[in-house]
Amino acid sequence: MTGSMKEVVDFLNQLLFGVPLYKIALAFALLFSFVFLRKLFVLIVIKFIKRLASKTKTRIDDIVIEIISKPLGFIFIILGVFLFLKTLGLEKDPIWRILKSLIIFVLTWTGYNTVCAFESHIFRFVGKFGKELEKEIGRFFIRISKAFVIVVGTVAILQEWGINVSALLASLGLGGLAFALAAKDTAANLFGGLTVLADKSMKVGDWVKIGDVEGIVEDIGLRTTKIRSFEKSLFTVPNQILANQPLENFSRRNVRRIKMTIGVTYSTSKEQMTKILEDIRNMLENHPRIAKDQLLMVYFTDFGDSSLDIFIYCFTNTADWAEYLSIREDVNLKIMEIVERHGSSFAFPSRSLYVEKLPEGEQFYRIFQAQNRESSNER
Repeated sequence: MTGSMKEVVDFLNQLLFGVPLYKIALAFALLFSFVFLRKLFVLIVIKFIKRLASKTKTRIDDIVIEIISKPLGFIFIILGVFLFLKTLGLEKDPIWRILKSLIIFVLTWTGYNTVCAFESHIFRFVGKFGKELEKEIGRFFIRISKAFVIVVGTVAILQEWGINVSALLASLGLGGLAFALAAKDTAANLFGGLTVLADKSMKVGDWVKIGDVEGIVEDIGLRTTKIRSFEKSLFTVPNQILANQPLENFSRRNVRRIKMTIGVTYSTSKEQMTKILEDIRNMLENHPRIAKDQLLMVYFTDFGDSSLDIFIYCFTNTADWAEYLSIREDVNLKIMEIVERHGSSFAFPSRSLYVEKLPEGEQFYRIFQAQNRESSNER
């Protein structure tokens, strides 16, 4: 053996953390080899299988490949890690624990992919019980399923490393109590969300009001519901509050109320008033956007301080705000036209002053000034 060769051998036999350098080099070479093999497997084998599956009539094989393709490729990483640790000469027990943890991870990954692959089927199944809440309930159960898979996988890995999850939580003392209290609120929010979905009280896109919160529902989650206000602020409301507070859903109404009181001047005669009332009733009864199956009232109700008051009450045949404002504007313009057509006019606040005896001279001037000041203050 030449001197240079002996130097190389001596160098490779040097210890790093108690392991010869040649073993470390071999371990990394094996690891990178399996990473390379995984890349070839994904690019060649999986791609070829997907091409074959696409030619079949059934969708089941495509779904299965979609579920297992990435976890199957990760098996090469597991084998690489196993040989990496084995080559480094680590103890058998830690190697098997790491190997089992990686296998549990792959199984958890496969379960998660299974839930993702069947999302469309879950939505279709939930849709049989009600199309209105298909997305909300579907998303709800998909999230629960994903969370369940992740929690089970995490607990299994912890148990594999000898960590007793129940004992760990119990040993936390006050922390465990805090966790239990947090879990209590989480459970309350979870069941609150289920109650909202079961009652079908709202869905994404509805205009709702809960307490002081009013806006459009953006998301109904496991723990909270997100509502976007009309000022574009985002409110996050815990689901237990939704289950215990009155909820007003404006989107569920198919009509919207018009309620107003208009006043005409006292110079309006009985005949004029009768014709104004009759024409307003006819206009509303024949208006194409006023709901015919809802209550409609037009009555001369009061002798106001400065007007003869007419009470108008009816409903539009739409709940859309923009359309409602357009209909109300049209009704107002038609009422103005009716009042003007019959020679009357709308009243405004005013006061008439009657003097029984006209004072003379300076006294009259003082009274006139005092009355002017009083009128100015009232305005």
